[in-house]
Amino acid sequence: MHNNDTILIVDDETNVTEAIKRVFIDEPYTIITANNPFKALEILERERVKLVISDEKMPEMSGSEFLSIVRNKHPHIIRIILTGYASLNSAIKAINDGEIYRYLTKPWDEIQLKLVVRDAIDKYNLEEENRTLLATVRNQAMTLKHIESQYPGITNIDTDERGNIVLPPISDEELQDIIKKYSV
Repeated sequence: MHNNDTILIVDDETNVTEAIKRVFIDEPYTIITANNPFKALEILERERVKLVISDEKMPEMSGSEFLSIVRNKHPHIIRIILTGYASLNSAIKAINDGEIYRYLTKPWDEIQLKLVVRDAIDKYNLEEENRTLLATVRNQAMTLKHIESQYPGITNIDTDERGNIVLPPISDEELQDIIKKYSV
């Protein structure tokens, strides 16, 4: 867990958002609440949120519609629907339009809710780490391509009979130049 694991809870009923906050009182999350989807969208523009838990049935717009907007504007945020009006149609809409992670019903089971949230946060963190590693690999590939363009053949790997890497002949001056240029 990271100490910046922020969850946004969206429900038009304040007693529901407060009850969910109490579920996570002993958990290491930052909990933000919004009583309507428009306020929630404003919060998402200024806060780094990893998970949104939204009610489905709200007066301003449905949770499915709201989470669809979240998916389009903030695709990395994990999305969960929590509803007291579960139906197959609303579940299908939420899954298809909002690409939600989970669809939970009210009243919720506190242990299940904690486990689902923990799994969702872990999923977000793992995907974020993967995005970071992929960016690093791409950056390294571009660096190698740049080095290869300046020093053709330098990235070719030759091995001896025991599998040891044998570097192509390079002058000490060229080696020092490369080290200076690409040292971190």
